[in-house]
Amino acid sequence: MLLSAIVICGCRSKNEAKIEAKPKSLETLDAEVLSIELSRWPKTVRSQGSLYADEQSIVGAKVAGRVAEVHGDVGDVLKLGDPLVTLDQEDFLLQVQQAEAQLLQARSSVGLLEGDPVAKLDPANAPPVRQERALWEETQSSLERIASLRSQNAMSQGEYDVAAAAERVAEARYASAVNGVREKIALIQVRQVELAVARERLKDAIIRAPMDGFVLNRQVAPGTFVSVGQPVATIVRTNPLRFRGKIPERYSQSIAVGQSLRLKIESVTEPREAKITRVSPALDQQSRALTFEALIENENQTLRAGLFAEAEVVTDPDALALVVPDSAISEFAGATKAWKVVEGVTQEQEVRIGERRAASLEIVQGLSAGDLILLDAERGRVGKVNSEKVPQAAVHSAAPIAAM
Repeated sequence: MLLSAIVICGCRSKNEAKIEAKPKSLETLDAEVLSIELSRWPKTVRSQGSLYADEQSIVGAKVAGRVAEVHGDVGDVLKLGDPLVTLDQEDFLLQVQQAEAQLLQARSSVGLLEGDPVAKLDPANAPPVRQERALWEETQSSLERIASLRSQNAMSQGEYDVAAAAERVAEARYASAVNGVREKIALIQVRQVELAVARERLKDAIIRAPMDGFVLNRQVAPGTFVSVGQPVATIVRTNPLRFRGKIPERYSQSIAVGQSLRLKIESVTEPREAKITRVSPALDQQSRALTFEALIENENQTLRAGLFAEAEVVTDPDALALVVPDSAISEFAGATKAWKVVEGVTQEQEVRIGERRAASLEIVQGLSAGDLILLDAERGRVGKVNSEKVPQAAVHSAAPIAAM
């Protein structure tokens, strides 16, 4: 009886082993399948930088004086020519009045009436010149009479010589009068320039905004005495803004004016599109980086100078790459995998990804064009894929891929 029991138990163990050795049937997965193809994936270069004002002007005083009033403060909006700082104008008004009086004096000395242009004045018609000319003509007539009497021996040679000398003196005085009038005409022109300078200084006593923009800061207050060239305020123009970034030396040959870029700005949800407008002609010798600029429209003043930004510069808009939705890739414990379909059966495939853009991933290694993968990696497991879920175009290309 004991022997029979052992034989029966031995037979049962062999049968159970045969049942366990029999392979299990794979379950059928009702999952979406994606055929990987080369897609347009423009090459980009990332760069970090900041937004700068389009123009920044440190406004200084053209004339020295004491500040009487400050019109612009931090954050104020200014238009071109708006008053920024006004200096005390009393001294400048007195200088204008003095220059006007000196000009009037110079004009009166040659007989110019108020409003008469200097070009109208003929030196020969000036009163001093007419006076000397009359004296010269008188001596000429006297010399002619004495010459006539001398020919009749009615006058001595000495008297004739005295009359001739008087005529020459009168001629010289006439020429001197003409030169004197010309000198006074030149003096009038000098006085006119002095008056223009005085008026310009009076005008410069009101320091105005050199451009449209905002007051970044001010350096003076009422009562402050400012010297020539001393800064009184800083004005910035923030439309457009300039993004200034740097790229490493290895990418320097791929950057050019006109290339598109996408700008992700700190504290701003929506990215901005722009184009490169300027590229530095030389690399920085210390950082070995190339500086470039792009103009960012800021008409509504939603952006502020100084914001941090990150740019993606498109260096090759027609580049191709293997691109899959991010749902087709699973990441766990440092491993990045996809579920690849080989001869209708799913299997795990480790991959290496490149850039991530929106909901898409670039596959750098592990998959090839024409491979089939599950669209949703979270539902992936070993099993047979429902043939109805396989793309029709991919079914024909699956055989040669599997044969490889």
